[in-house]
Amino acid sequence: MRIRSQPIWRRIASKTLSLCLAASVQAQTPPVTVASPPASGTIVLPESVPDPIEPVNRAIWGFNKDLMVGVIKPTSRVYRHLVGRPVRVGIGNIGLNVTYPDRVINNLLQGKWTGARDESYRFLCNTTIGVVGFFDVAAKWGIQKSDADFGQTFGQWGWRPGCFLMLPIFGPSNERDAVGLAGDTAANPLLYISPYHLVLSNPLTYLGPYSYFSYAVKYNDFSDSVVESVRFTEAEMDSYADIQYAWTFARENQSPNFQVQGKTDEPSLETLESILFTYRDPEFPDHAKTREVLIPATGRWLKYTFWLQPGKAPVVYIVPGLGSHRLAASSVALAELVYRNGFSAVCVSNPFNSEFMEQASTAALPAYLPVDGHDLHVALTEIDRSLNKFFPGKFAKKALLGYSMGAFDSLYVAATQPTNQYPLIQFDRYVAIDTPVRLLHGVTKLDEFYQAPLEWPAAERTTNLNNTLLKVAALSQSKLPAKSPWPFSGVESKFLIGLSFRDTLRDIIYSSQLRTNQGILKQPVRKYRREPVYREILAYSFRDYFEKFAGPYYQTRGVTPAVLDAAGDLRNYSASLSGNPGVRVIVNQDDFLLTEEDLAWLHATFPPTELTVFEHGGHLGNLATPEVQKSILGTLAGLKSSPSASN
Repeated sequence: MRIRSQPIWRRIASKTLSLCLAASVQAQTPPVTVASPPASGTIVLPESVPDPIEPVNRAIWGFNKDLMVGVIKPTSRVYRHLVGRPVRVGIGNIGLNVTYPDRVINNLLQGKWTGARDESYRFLCNTTIGVVGFFDVAAKWGIQKSDADFGQTFGQWGWRPGCFLMLPIFGPSNERDAVGLAGDTAANPLLYISPYHLVLSNPLTYLGPYSYFSYAVKYNDFSDSVVESVRFTEAEMDSYADIQYAWTFARENQSPNFQVQGKTDEPSLETLESILFTYRDPEFPDHAKTREVLIPATGRWLKYTFWLQPGKAPVVYIVPGLGSHRLAASSVALAELVYRNGFSAVCVSNPFNSEFMEQASTAALPAYLPVDGHDLHVALTEIDRSLNKFFPGKFAKKALLGYSMGAFDSLYVAATQPTNQYPLIQFDRYVAIDTPVRLLHGVTKLDEFYQAPLEWPAAERTTNLNNTLLKVAALSQSKLPAKSPWPFSGVESKFLIGLSFRDTLRDIIYSSQLRTNQGILKQPVRKYRREPVYREILAYSFRDYFEKFAGPYYQTRGVTPAVLDAAGDLRNYSASLSGNPGVRVIVNQDDFLLTEEDLAWLHATFPPTELTVFEHGGHLGNLATPEVQKSILGTLAGLKSSPSASN
């Protein structure tokens, strides 16, 4: 997993696979043959590779995570310090060059004559001029790589994977690729360099040179990406299911049709660009500290992550979007942005995230803003107390910054500031980035996006969905020019967004029912065998969540559906919000979560000094642009001027 200077499409697609397509345990195999067309009002996702030994696979994945967190991550930090990046890249190049026989054999077996030729050219150039492959001279000369292995070859020959496997150390696989791995090992020339007499006297030495070099190269390659890998596993509620989906889909050796069928949709295409907003310094997440605070109402410990300036500085508390974790890429990117500009940063998970739900929520299901917002406010207060206890005199003024659903929560805290007196923390600034105005309207739009493929004819729908996902997998291999436009129609871009949020909904429902099972789900809610209940949950929409899960739960507590809906409408807090001079709002004119009515309310509630509206960007799609980042930092202007008077 080397991190190199990658084309824009590879960076986009790799993030899309993990963030947009990790939406269910259903992993992709070749296009499904449908005996009869699906019902006109249904979406049939591509079938998954079966996972009959899921409990075993999850246990192995747990071992791999512990190895990654406890061994590879700490030792790789020392390794990166001792071995410079150019040397690490060179070692990786040598490892790639040595495995040339495997690639050329499989290119030939797959009938990829051009690929076999290019790999031979690359091996010749890099072995000679590139000093045994240390320098990738062939890449500078424009000779393209043509990756191929026995797993791909078996797939092209017709072997359909029938069982997902999680291998120790090697990670996700299936029975086809596991056999292919044995073939790849046999094709490695290092396997045969042991002297013949040593092999006869001690067969175990037969694998010695190969094993040592192979694992050394694997460790070298992984040392550059382990920080991001650990962050991903910590940020995702169920990284196993996400990786299972992404891996099995990406391993399909098929070429998609990149021709865009139908009209494009600019707001949703712009929204997809939100995946480009990430931290610049790959080491930045590793510089953070993570601690826990005891939440009085639950008696449980909630984690938070922070980056502190060397001296006294204002602090920005960051709340991420719907269901997002404190270590989500956008959260860490915002932390880096404010940290680089002189602020300390603290990240906490969203109230709809499983971590917050299970540790800090006083309700079984998040949905009622007065409860969710108050729980968040209490958690922030405890975190602030903890930080001031351990780092006295380090903090000046305080800001609460949220994006998407986190912005919605932050505005609620701002609206209730007059009634939330000490001991709850008071903020000097409230920053809301791309906030929805009406919660139910926002989640209804997410449901509509997931249902976007219903525009396609029923007989073509499954094939088109399959091709959409194949596009993303192909983009991860840089199969389009760097400056090519997004190859998605409006239906496809909307669906990818809707699919990503279905993943969030899956986690919300599963976590809530694991904690308080309402008896709605027919499948048992288990920790180590989740596939059956995940499949059932996937049938529920956000509207279903509010009507069938949250609604009945809150009705038993005296909150009617009408009250639940009204509480999730920021327009009902107009007086408090307009009277709070510390509020700053940044939105996009074409955000699909906002209607013209919502935009009119924003303009009427917040003066131009407090409201910034960008013409384009969709939902969070322009966070990576210098203009928006400058605007975000502008909302924090004045916080460095004098010490805070608040507590």
